[in-house]
Amino acid sequence: MLAMKHILLTNDDGFFSEGIQKLFEVLSPKHNVTIVAPDRERSAASHSLTLHNPLRLKKIRENEFAVDGTPTDCVNLATNVVIKNKIDLVISGINKGQNMGEDILYSGTVAAAIEAMNLGIPALAVSLAFSKNFDFTESAEIVEHLLENNILSILSEKTVLNINIPPLSLEEIKGIRVTKLGHRKYTDFIKERIDPRGNPYYWIGGEAPQWSRAGDTDFDAIHKGFVSITPITIDMTKYSCFDKVRNWIDKDINLK
Repeated sequence: MLAMKHILLTNDDGFFSEGIQKLFEVLSPKHNVTIVAPDRERSAASHSLTLHNPLRLKKIRENEFAVDGTPTDCVNLATNVVIKNKIDLVISGINKGQNMGEDILYSGTVAAAIEAMNLGIPALAVSLAFSKNFDFTESAEIVEHLLENNILSILSEKTVLNINIPPLSLEEIKGIRVTKLGHRKYTDFIKERIDPRGNPYYWIGGEAPQWSRAGDTDFDAIHKGFVSITPITIDMTKYSCFDKVRNWIDKDINLK
């Protein structure tokens, strides 16, 4: 087993969510674990920081803290205020619902892991795909199994592993696949409603997303009953377009 000095748990579902509490319960007997998580749900907070209001840190129990801020705030408070010793790994999750494809751009779960990566700490983002009845026990056991098999050894300085787990029992899960990000399409993305005074208001969300069935994607793996692991990084540069842009500059652009 890989000996861990310290694991930080955070999320965007909030301190009291079952996913993070179950993960704390499963990992604590073998690891030194600290929770620093938002005091309420902050789903779709993305990589936002709280800059215009003070942050308050509340100790709930020993090694368990809630913050009235975003997941990114939590990682920064954890590393600068709460935990004085070296953090060996940050795990963000277990999220209630998958984080796949373009949705990772909105995800506070993934953003917290990326913030840890930016601070030089190895990080995982872990999500359990949508189910009628969420049970995080076996998902937490899968995370523990990944730690037992030294997943830390494959984490690099500028990479987060985005892990999605299908809503199946351990016996039903077929294995693990390395995947690329899929593509999703929302229909009826904004819902318009009318309040009792006759004024319109709007909900962002709409119907469940439709996912591309292209092979080797996170969605395809989850759909077929596999755990999906997608290596992601912050560098969104499209290097294949460099020559096209250079040629355009050389041929057509004259700023004088």
